[in-house]
Amino acid sequence: MFGGNATTMKIFGQESWRIAAGHIEGFVTRHGGHLGPVRFGDIQPFSVAPWAEEKLDPATPMILRVLRGDFFCMPFGGNATPFRGERHPIHGETANAPWRLEAQRPGYLHLSLRTKIRPARVDKHIWIRDAVYCRHVVSGMRGPMNFGHHAMLKFQTPGVISTSRFVSGQVFPEAFEKPAERGYQSLRPGARFQSLRRVPLLTGGWTDLSRYPARRGFEDLVMLENDPRSRFAWTAVTFPQQRYVWLALKDPRVLGATILWISNGGRHYPPWNGRHVDVMGLEDITGYFHYGLAESVRAKRCRQFTPTRPVAINYIMAVVPVPAGFDRVVAVTPVGNAVRLRAASGQTAVAPLDVGWLTTPA
Repeated sequence: MFGGNATTMKIFGQESWRIAAGHIEGFVTRHGGHLGPVRFGDIQPFSVAPWAEEKLDPATPMILRVLRGDFFCMPFGGNATPFRGERHPIHGETANAPWRLEAQRPGYLHLSLRTKIRPARVDKHIWIRDAVYCRHVVSGMRGPMNFGHHAMLKFQTPGVISTSRFVSGQVFPEAFEKPAERGYQSLRPGARFQSLRRVPLLTGGWTDLSRYPARRGFEDLVMLENDPRSRFAWTAVTFPQQRYVWLALKDPRVLGATILWISNGGRHYPPWNGRHVDVMGLEDITGYFHYGLAESVRAKRCRQFTPTRPVAINYIMAVVPVPAGFDRVVAVTPVGNAVRLRAASGQTAVAPLDVGWLTTPA
């Protein structure tokens, strides 16, 4: 399945470009620009939809046909409500439309896309070093827009989720799934919380969102507001059995919130059919939950774009080996050209990551 050249190859049903350097190898789909699968040595942390190679209903949106790994959304969300006459697809053209190859060399891939619904150019740059560095540069756009990354992890073994400080947390305000439509959720709509380890359930009581897989048969979504005063923000998942941490880093002034989409078999309609399990989306965004552009503008959770000023959205994803006994990330601290991860249990691990790159302009 792996290996190739500058042409695309079919990976889990989708034409994809290969990018690799050192011990990291990944693929980016032509349609939607989804990054996945990605192997960090022997570890492949991302999910790939179980229907990836199946023949689906022709009406199935491209994003669901491709669904894997991480992809850039603009506008982020369902976009069911039009905005000033604009009708965007789920998670925008960037997550559905075909991308164009601009450049490809060892450890680097450059793709571009010209959006049509709201005219703009988006350049996708991916570098592989000791981690995956993603930069999306949006140019020529006018007006308010919400956007974000949509990384999805497959929990092959139990994981522990932790984040940098967030100022507030909230469950999706409305019904995320409806039994009458063959969907089920476990969390209380609109509930607010200060810790992932204590979140209200729909039926009463509390649950711990920091440990997963859990709550089989349910689909849930929560949003965390990041602290904009932080130099950078992070999301981490510790897999103690496999002895690694999946780590994402961002600038909270550019991507101001983190959504946890907890997908554990709660959707029984096609193509999900109750089989999308043990997956969690750790989605770093600027927006209002997954509603879409219109609602994000109303909630003032968007960015104002000017055609003459390109905007860079930088993002880092890494897999960090950790020692035995490393249980849950509680701190990520820059140390020169690296970061030190500290666990609640006291163990530490160091990863060569360039935090300063997150604030590099377009």
